[in-house]
Amino acid sequence: MKNVLKSICRGIVKGAIYIYCKIVYRFKVIGKENIPKKEAVIICGNHRSFLDPPLIEITCGRYTRFLAKEELTKNKFLAFLGIVFDAILVKRDSKEVKALKESLQTLKNGDCLALFPEGTRNGLEKGETVKDGAAFFAVRSGAKVLPCGIKGGEKGNRKVIITYGKPLDFSEFKGNKDKEVLDKVTNQIMENIISLTKT
Repeated sequence: MKNVLKSICRGIVKGAIYIYCKIVYRFKVIGKENIPKKEAVIICGNHRSFLDPPLIEITCGRYTRFLAKEELTKNKFLAFLGIVFDAILVKRDSKEVKALKESLQTLKNGDCLALFPEGTRNGLEKGETVKDGAAFFAVRSGAKVLPCGIKGGEKGNRKVIITYGKPLDFSEFKGNKDKEVLDKVTNQIMENIISLTKT
C-alpha cells in the first residue's frame, strides 16, 4: 500500500512540475528517441540550477533515481521531493557504501540512475574538479551513459531546451579500476554533455 501511495504521489507531483515548467519555461525536448526504453542507463547532465533534476525527471519517461547531496534535505520541500522520487542521498566528497550499493542495485534492476558529474551547480564555471562517479558506475555495472545538455531558463531567455544525446557504451572497460580509465571515461562524458548544451 505504501508503494502504491508513493507511486500516486509521484505521478501527481510530476504532473504539477510538468505543467509549471511548460508554462513558465516552455521547455522543449530534443533526442528523446535516444533514451533506452528498458535497459539500465546512467543519465548525466550539466548542472545549472535546482530545476535540472525535475526537468530530467519529467522528460526522460523512465523511473529514475537521482544521486542527491544529503544537505538538501534541510530544505523541507526538497526533502519531500527526495522521498517522492526515491533519491539516493550522499554526503559530499564521500563514497558511502550504502549509496554505492543502492546506485548499483538501481542499475542492476534495469532502472535509470541520474547524476551531475560537475558535483555542484555550475561546477565547471567555478573551477570544480569533475567527479568520476558516473564513470565509476558505468565501468562497474556496464550500463550505458546517456548524456543530457540543458540550456536556457536564464533571465531574458526563459525557454529551456533539454537535449538527450546518443547513449555512450563503455562496456569495454567493465570491471577496470584504473584511475586513468575513469578519467578518460569522465572526460568523454563531459565532452558530450557540453556539446549538447551548444546544439
